[in-house]
Amino acid sequence: MLKALKEIVRNLTAAPDPATGRHSLELAVVALLLEIGRADHSIAQEELAAVLRSAAAVFGITEAESNALIDAAGPAVEASVSIFEFTEVLNRELEPARKKEILRALWRVAQADGRIDHYEEYYLRKVTDLLHLSHRDFISAKLAVLEGR
Repeated sequence: MLKALKEIVRNLTAAPDPATGRHSLELAVVALLLEIGRADHSIAQEELAAVLRSAAAVFGITEAESNALIDAAGPAVEASVSIFEFTEVLNRELEPARKKEILRALWRVAQADGRIDHYEEYYLRKVTDLLHLSHRDFISAKLAVLEGR
């Protein structure tokens, strides 16, 4: 598994694949996790730790391996002009249940510092819409995270 992850990380770049114009699924998810962490214009240590845990949980990898994904996704976040380029990948590659799992992971990052900033909530509403999920999914994910489920 570690060999496969190293190959994934080696193939990740800040720019989309020139042949397809697309980001990888792993990079897209981690980029969204990073974006929510900094939606309130700063990323607290608790939020960064939540990004690490969430990436590890979503992909079934260790936190050290998720750290490598975060290092690869950082430049993509800086270079992006919109989150659409990341949500587009999720829409293309994931079923609704998996997208809802990603939404819960995003909520975990948003509340990791003990509060959900209005910018974070706005960002989560936007991601929910871009992932073609319902308002019910948005509320359900929020409540699940706030209730510790």
